[in-house]
Amino acid sequence: MRLVLTTWNINSVRLRIDLVAKLIKQVRPDVLCLQETKCIDDAFPLKRFKRLGYEHVALNGQKGYHGVAVISKWPFEETNVRTFCDKVDSRHITVAFGEKAQLAQPLVLHNFYVPAGGDIPDPALNPKFEHKLQFLDELKACEPLHPRGDDRHILVGDLNVAPHEHDVWSHKQLLKVVSHTPIECEKLLAAQTHGEWVDVARERIPMSEKVYTWWSYRAADWTVGDRGRRLDHIWVSRALKDRVSDFRILRDARSWERPSDHVPVTMTLDV
Repeated sequence: MRLVLTTWNINSVRLRIDLVAKLIKQVRPDVLCLQETKCIDDAFPLKRFKRLGYEHVALNGQKGYHGVAVISKWPFEETNVRTFCDKVDSRHITVAFGEKAQLAQPLVLHNFYVPAGGDIPDPALNPKFEHKLQFLDELKACEPLHPRGDDRHILVGDLNVAPHEHDVWSHKQLLKVVSHTPIECEKLLAAQTHGEWVDVARERIPMSEKVYTWWSYRAADWTVGDRGRRLDHIWVSRALKDRVSDFRILRDARSWERPSDHVPVTMTLDV
């Protein structure tokens, strides 16, 4: 079997549901993970997704902020929501696929929206940055995020950190900018290493090559200077490392009408 999985920070699912439909028709993912859905579960556009062919939806939403969702053609065995930093702020959801999806071995999918962290990269002056650093520490410490041996896990989402030199348009100029500060990069990479996760983008794209998934709304024309950052990630456990057959970033989506500032990232996996 083949799984096509897309992750996308949609920046309001109701506002951009037509863009989601456009993505689905173009990419045809089996599973779509959204972040920053910005709506309560009761307001989620379930009917539209069912018309698009997605019968199975797992939600963790809240009014106006944050929110994550997994929209799937495959049925779930179970779903789970975890709270980080003692805040009920809808930043995580996990689903498991198994016999109902006709899988011989279980497959666990974690969908995250890591806090952005505000503008000041000093936890003593900025509570949002302090929250982000604590969240990354808890990400590393979280036992269910430590797949081992034959465990088949996927971790996706807007992790709000561009951890490597060529994950940003200018390493030197962004060293003191939230999302690329050394402490954030160290903490995200520590979580990746501790969980024995494989970063699919950097497994397939050389470290010397620039890779972005986000471009600021503040730029009148995002293509001028191409000042992007790679904030959206797909990680797989070591048991799945050799099963990734394709990986794509849909840069064109940043030029769609009323776009998100993030673009979709898609992986194809032989399961």
